[in-house]
Amino acid sequence: MKKKNGLKYILKLVVRYLPMLIIIVLMSAIDSATYTYVSMFIKYIIAALEGNFQATNSLPNWLINFFNSGNGILECVFLASVGLFAFQFLRGVFKFVMGVYRQVFGETLAKKIRKDMYSHIQTLSYTYHNNMDTGDFIQRCTSDNDTIRNCLCSQLPELVSIFAVLITAVLQMLLINKVLMLISLIIVPVAGISSIIFCIYVEKKFTEIEKEEAKLMSIIQENIAGVRVVKAFANESFEREKFEKQNDIYSSKNLKLNKTSAIFWGISDASTMIQYLITMATSIFLLIKQPGLIRADDIVAIMMLLSSYIWPVRSLGRIVSDLGKCGVAGKRIQEILDVQSEYANDSTYKPTITGEITFDKVSFQFGDTDEELFKELSFQIHEGETVAIVGKTGSGKSTIAKILTRLLDYSSGSITLNGNELKNINKEYLRSQVGLILQEPFLYARTMYDNIKITNDLASEDEIYRVAKIASIEKDINSFEKGYQTMIGEKGVTLSGGQKQRLAIARMLLTKKPILIFDDSLSAVDTKTDLMIRNALTHHYHTTTIIITHRITTAKQADKIIVLEDGAVSAIGTHEELAKKEGLYKKLWDIQGEAELEFMRILNEGGGINDYN
Repeated sequence: MKKKNGLKYILKLVVRYLPMLIIIVLMSAIDSATYTYVSMFIKYIIAALEGNFQATNSLPNWLINFFNSGNGILECVFLASVGLFAFQFLRGVFKFVMGVYRQVFGETLAKKIRKDMYSHIQTLSYTYHNNMDTGDFIQRCTSDNDTIRNCLCSQLPELVSIFAVLITAVLQMLLINKVLMLISLIIVPVAGISSIIFCIYVEKKFTEIEKEEAKLMSIIQENIAGVRVVKAFANESFEREKFEKQNDIYSSKNLKLNKTSAIFWGISDASTMIQYLITMATSIFLLIKQPGLIRADDIVAIMMLLSSYIWPVRSLGRIVSDLGKCGVAGKRIQEILDVQSEYANDSTYKPTITGEITFDKVSFQFGDTDEELFKELSFQIHEGETVAIVGKTGSGKSTIAKILTRLLDYSSGSITLNGNELKNINKEYLRSQVGLILQEPFLYARTMYDNIKITNDLASEDEIYRVAKIASIEKDINSFEKGYQTMIGEKGVTLSGGQKQRLAIARMLLTKKPILIFDDSLSAVDTKTDLMIRNALTHHYHTTTIIITHRITTAKQADKIIVLEDGAVSAIGTHEELAKKEGLYKKLWDIQGEAELEFMRILNEGGGINDYN
């Protein structure tokens, strides 16, 4: 895969929000620069206590004159203290405004990233989603988002503030003593070089840690999603071992990075203390050897100015390393955004579709294999027909459903709907005309009513009750204490397989599509309910219905049955025709026939099949 540039997306964000970012950067610079003047207030107070009211000071002359207007030393010190309090109070208000603005900017930024990611993910192809880990997806949308937000909202302004305080403090020192200024700057190049080296190391290790965290997230997500399977097979021990193994890998890489960070910060702390020691020793030496060159208030100011930038400079490594992490996070987000949307080259053609379907020598193969699943597959389905497709497992029955909705695209041949080539039809429009009901439908953690209405917000209550009745789920819904307002657990875990399938059928019927495909979506309902649903559909809807099934009793009632074998159609006909003809269908019927006869006998004894018409 082509290497993605993590700065590409970040630069787009910077350009989009440049005015807000400039304001935050300027506010950070002003906040840091003004902090150095605190030492000037302290310098004046110490000089005043010594009786020296004319000591060199970078505070404005009008402010110095105001302090000096006091009667006596104590009053001058008092005025300076009040001035310092007022100055710090104003800085506090400024910092509050800056903090609020930062949070507004940060949330605006995070909202934009989430929107970009989520919107683009919706447009990605079915194949891409199938091959992408859910845990990795979630991590890119959450923690990577937070990393970029933190970088642009906090780390970048903080980096600017470091240079602002450094420049301002150096200028202040220059007015006091040039020698002490130069000595106090010894640590700056050392911190800068070590930070760059540390950043390169952190970026490399952070990329590895991100990959391991994504694997850990995937294990957690799979375990939670498949908890029923885990419980059913008493597989908790295996899941724990799998999690603990990946957790150990993730933790060990984190610990290794933390150990290196601890060494770096330890050396950084030591160098900071050495810098303080050298500056202090030099100041005392100059004070003793050259009394007129430097005074006590100068030493205090120098040490305060040194503190104002030495700790920020010390944190340069952390900031630069966080900027490196931001590049990694940006690259991971860019990888998703660079994946082409399935609608990128989509057609705008939206023909009238009534249900006439023709497959003419259609071939198809999956991208990860050289073997063709379909080899010149041909058949025709007429408008309003109910057609069953049967075949062995892996024969491609469900693939036909995905091709008809263009979740997958055929490699050669022709598929037409009412004479219009399938690939020439707009995808969204096509999917609005072809209803696909899956064997394992996805239900939302909302009420029964909401799960049905979710496909059509404009549907009335009467329409929802009607489709529930047709789908044979009405009695089940009313059996719950809260009826249609019953909350469904996540992914429908509170419902049986049959109930989920029937709810999904009701949901799809609300959209009134001319083509309905049941992809083994009646497998979890009993045979009687299966027949009642299909009879109700025939009575209330004039649609082209494709039923993909393993159950012969379901296929038996279709107008036409298509048998798939070895990537091609081996037989087409009615049940009566195929049941007498040697082949796969007859073998299946011979196995299931006795069960069918027994079912009909029970059905005749227990009542009709038109209860839901």
